[in-house]
Amino acid sequence: MSKHEHPTPDTEPASARSKDESLRERLQRNELFEVLDEAELADIEALFEEMEVHPGDYVYHEGDHRNRLFFVRRGRIQVLGNVGEDGKVMLHYRAGNYFGEACLLDDNPHATAGQAQSHCSLWVLTRKRFLDFLSQHPQAGARVLGRASRVVFRRMNAGNISRPGEGLASIYISGDTREETDLLGPIQIPENAYYGVQTMRAVENYDISGIRISHFPNFIKALAMVKKAAAQANHKLGMLSEELANAISQACDDILNGHLHNQFVVDMVQGGAGTSTNMNANEVIANRALEILGEPKGNYERVNPNDHVNMSQSTNDAYPTAFRLAILLSYPSLMESMDDLVLALKDKARQFELVIKMGRTQLQDAVPMTLGQEFNSWAHTIEEDMDRVREAARHFLETNMGGTAIGTGICADPAYPREALRALRRVTSMDFRVSPDMIEASSDTGSLQVFSGVLRRIAVKISKICNDLRLLSSGPRCGFGEINLPPRAPGSSIMPGKVNPVIPEVVNQVAYQVIGNDLTVTMAAENGQLQLNVMEPVIVFNIFQSIDMLTRAFNTLRRLCIEGITANEEHCREMVMHSIGLVTAMMPYIGYKKSSQVAKEALETGKPVADLVREKGWATEEQIREILDPQNMIAPVSLKDRRGNGF
Repeated sequence: MSKHEHPTPDTEPASARSKDESLRERLQRNELFEVLDEAELADIEALFEEMEVHPGDYVYHEGDHRNRLFFVRRGRIQVLGNVGEDGKVMLHYRAGNYFGEACLLDDNPHATAGQAQSHCSLWVLTRKRFLDFLSQHPQAGARVLGRASRVVFRRMNAGNISRPGEGLASIYISGDTREETDLLGPIQIPENAYYGVQTMRAVENYDISGIRISHFPNFIKALAMVKKAAAQANHKLGMLSEELANAISQACDDILNGHLHNQFVVDMVQGGAGTSTNMNANEVIANRALEILGEPKGNYERVNPNDHVNMSQSTNDAYPTAFRLAILLSYPSLMESMDDLVLALKDKARQFELVIKMGRTQLQDAVPMTLGQEFNSWAHTIEEDMDRVREAARHFLETNMGGTAIGTGICADPAYPREALRALRRVTSMDFRVSPDMIEASSDTGSLQVFSGVLRRIAVKISKICNDLRLLSSGPRCGFGEINLPPRAPGSSIMPGKVNPVIPEVVNQVAYQVIGNDLTVTMAAENGQLQLNVMEPVIVFNIFQSIDMLTRAFNTLRRLCIEGITANEEHCREMVMHSIGLVTAMMPYIGYKKSSQVAKEALETGKPVADLVREKGWATEEQIREILDPQNMIAPVSLKDRRGNGF
């Protein structure tokens, strides 16, 4: 059972309000006990007791052994997780719900606590009494246990395939269901679920990545914004009544305020070009709108996911508009993390501006530079890509809303694209524009390819920086040893004292993932046929993942690595002064031939370059000191006067 909070809208549906229903009626329609005949039902009914609970009282505590099955007759029970810490509310049981069915199977401890939020009237069956029933009616008891096992398995399986903290287990807790039907036939939906039959089909069909659309909150918010804009446009055109438009808009606002995100349960990777995601949004919004109107979930005659929430839309314009909007909502976090890293690198550049070191090309000594110059170059290359991201993101402000199925606008009013655009601008505060060619826009993924390519470019660059950090910090005694990375973890289970550059290593791996994601985007973009690219779900998933992973990687690299780097200044200077690369600084003054001779002899004898030039009389002590002055080696200097002085 998840121990995280699931915000619940304050409005309670009519179907969840107090009911004057007998225990026998409850048992007859309950999936645990509907397998019993009338005589067996009478026997099990006689084992239940009535229980009254006052507000604030607990019906069970975290750690208590499971020993009671509860049916809520009246009132409201809240389930609390992390009771010893902040006591977060996970979900609520209302009249008509039951809970505690696992006690029929075992008496393991509760992982949560149940507390009365209002005055409650409960029917209670103890584990002991059920075991007595099982001994007297073994076949009937076995049927009940089979149903209880199915409910518990369903709940646990749902929790396992969901995002931590937003598990489907919270939906299945009560075990009660409602029946919904689509063209394939009827299907049972958890009674307190806000999604419906098409979402349930998708949950059954697409257990692929294990990552649900609820993993990306900005995607859910974007879907709500698109649906709200559509409702407002349809109302403006006289297609949707004010009552329904307001209920749909309020449902969308609930989602925008963070409610019901755990109801978005479809896998990110799915067939159908995003239809399952679109219908998941349509059904959740429709059922929340029904609640707002005082109607039970599933009463689609009143508010219909297709006819009302999806009015004037197709998945093929609503879904692309939503995921483009989601990228626009998400990428600023990446920009912020990149900017923070740039500032940290520039701060280190200033700190190391006087640390002279040897630059290298092809891993060989090249010419001197400062460590500050190296860090500043890293800052600049990241800063440069921030502009590329902004340029690529601007293409997502073009929408095909109103194009519906393939861009021809079928099933939408001719004025709908204009009104939908106005509404979308109001809802998002973004300057969207309608595509000049809706048919092209319905199948084109060019903007996604460009954006993913920029993310790949960023990944390649940050990986190169991390490679450099690992080289420069290698050692500590037998490597470059120019800088020290802050130690973050013991580096070996067998080599004592070893500390590895784990933060650059993990960022390298993020880069490889992003590069692979871009290849997936490329292949999926190429494989779309005719008027629709059905591979958009995997394109979107990979772009969302790349944004998220890069954002976290930049923050991690800055906070746990860059900000704590120190320089081994004396070691850097010593390597410069003993490097053959110094001969390059002498070359404009003594010529290429003599410089090559000095380099060869220095390599063979191990003598410093300065000593060899001095021994050969090719420069005076003062001239050598001036030529090899660090400030004269890290930036261009005028050579005219020196050539005229006999160099």
